[in-house]
Amino acid sequence: MSAQRTSTSSSRQSSSAKVANEIQSSTVKGTRRLVREKVMQIFSASDISSIAPSELFHHIFPYDFRGVDPVQPDRYLTDAEIAQLDADPLIEWSAEEKEFALALIAHVQEHMTYCDELITKYSENWDINRIAQIDRIVLRIAIVELIAFPEIPPKVTVNEALEIVKRFSTERSNIFVNGILDAVLLELKNTGKMLKTGRGLIDESLTP
Repeated sequence: MSAQRTSTSSSRQSSSAKVANEIQSSTVKGTRRLVREKVMQIFSASDISSIAPSELFHHIFPYDFRGVDPVQPDRYLTDAEIAQLDADPLIEWSAEEKEFALALIAHVQEHMTYCDELITKYSENWDINRIAQIDRIVLRIAIVELIAFPEIPPKVTVNEALEIVKRFSTERSNIFVNGILDAVLLELKNTGKMLKTGRGLIDESLTP
């Protein structure tokens, strides 16, 4: 009987170790690009569900899920945990990346009306609600970076926005988004609303 229990325990430990290795291999390192994508997804989900972005944050950012119970390391995963593993790779977020995400969300909410005014002004009479949802959200995030994150170079903000819409939106979205951001950059610079600090950032205030 003792040998059977030992064998069962060893089998469970082996199974848990295998799961832990699979979880580790499917974990990806967080980046600021990924933060921007996740913030975009949070606002997209919020638009569809009418759930506040703050309530969606922990569902979109699985930064502390590890799949192995520290109290019972040899237990089997639940169906819900297995489903989560199958759905998306885990993301290992740094404290700075999480802070950046929360700041982006807060500033987009704070400045959304102003962002939409700028988008509408430079979108050639397109109604804000007729602009592709992803384009609209990415533009809001980019504008917020320009006016509320003095340490981020404008060129980085524009390039990140273009890469995200290339991946998630329509074929011509990068042209549309680039045109809007060029116009917004010029207005923000001329009105003194884009304050960038640090070496080289003032000279990079406009895209070439």
